Amino acid sequence: MNQSSSLCSTQIKEKALELGFHKVGITTANVTDKQAQRLQAWLALGYHADMEWMRNPKRQNIKLVMPEVRSLICVALNYYTPHQRSEQKEYGKISRYAWGRDYHKVVQKKLKALSIWLQSLDEKIKTRHYIDTGPIQDKVWAQQAGIGWIAKNGNLITREYGSWVFLGEILTNLELTPDIPHTQHCGSCTKCIESCPTDAITEPFVIDANRCIAYHTIENRDEKLPPHIASKLDGWVAGCDICQDVCPWNQRFAKTTDVEEFQPYPGNISPKLIELSRITDENWDKQFPASALRRIKPQMLRRNARANLEASP
Repeated sequence: MNQSSSLCSTQIKEKALELGFHKVGITTANVTDKQAQRLQAWLALGYHADMEWMRNPKRQNIKLVMPEVRSLICVALNYYTPHQRSEQKEYGKISRYAWGRDYHKVVQKKLKALSIWLQSLDEKIKTRHYIDTGPIQDKVWAQQAGIGWIAKNGNLITREYGSWVFLGEILTNLELTPDIPHTQHCGSCTKCIESCPTDAITEPFVIDANRCIAYHTIENRDEKLPPHIASKLDGWVAGCDICQDVCPWNQRFAKTTDVEEFQPYPGNISPKLIELSRITDENWDKQFPASALRRIKPQMLRRNARANLEASP
């Protein structure tokens, strides 16, 4: 391309915002030893539980994902809606990210449009895009690109929207002007650590999936949940938002999204546990169309709901 990298970077950011992304940042594709070492140490502790895909060497070396990559364009999309869950015992709790349309479909469509536009600028431009479906450390790169910072609960927090954001990235062979990495702003706050009922945040910035309600309700395929999780679900059947709900950044800066697809589907805010415990495969298929909840198979949803009912006094 004949344009300077700074001009091209500005154009890309303007286009990303025009397509509806709420935040965009750019970083070089340089991997630091510190990034790889942190992931290796976490894996060595077994904190990934049975998520063996976390061991993929590509997560530690972006060049293995795309050898020509020189820059990453990182984006964030706010998904917050102000609806509140019922605290009554007969209702289940679903994580806010899964209330509306499957975010993969929404973000993927915008990322694809941005990639096609970028490639149209010059035939030599190569791109590859991801939305938490590839061996990419989304939060690490988002922090490098100035989108936000990785918090003590492992989520990425933005100044503008808190942690209620979906992340994605485009890898490209373009050499772009990078943004300044975001600095840490959790300070001395430990509300997320103190509020986790299963002590899944073993120390600041370190999460043990073996103790995490979100992991067990979404990823654990076992017939029964471990007793130390089942006894502390407190209504959660799909994910868990406790560490996000108590975060001061989320309480102060959450903004209602302008993405209509993220508005909750009927029944996703306060589903009845007894109904979920008996849901048939057919009704599961009808109740959760185009939903991120489809990752939680019907037998898992029934298991999660039953565990809650059995734990109720």
